[in-house]
Amino acid sequence: MTTRARLDDIESIKQLKARYFRTMDTKDWAGLATVFAADAQIDMTGEGARAIQTLDEFLPYLQASVGLAVTVHHGHMPEIELTSDDDATGIWAMEDELWFPDGSPVRHLHGYGHYHETYRRVGGVWTVTSMRLSRLRRDIDFAAGA
Repeated sequence: MTTRARLDDIESIKQLKARYFRTMDTKDWAGLATVFAADAQIDMTGEGARAIQTLDEFLPYLQASVGLAVTVHHGHMPEIELTSDDDATGIWAMEDELWFPDGSPVRHLHGYGHYHETYRRVGGVWTVTSMRLSRLRRDIDFAAGA
């Protein structure tokens, strides 16, 4: 693989992750589904979910947990390694803020951590095949009385 091809693949994976953040924050659930492989495995243990979820389990969980919240997700400083012509791994430093609607037990969450991911290219298109979020810190503003 040429250096140019490797750089193009890394850029494609960066664009994929940018699409993940944008579709999450705009609540474009159909668009978000296209970021993942059909057999993707998602580990959101630190978010109160089961350790491993399929995409079919993850999207409804996500809609229920942040669908009514205003969210802002940022990914920084990706460490992307191409492990074969069609496979890669990545670690992204992340920061997110979530503002929940009135009546929720949590008013605001500001989180910091890392996404650990694997990617696969099929038919020329990169997708996320696994994703695990590890949190370093969460600052939570609970609603009064919660």
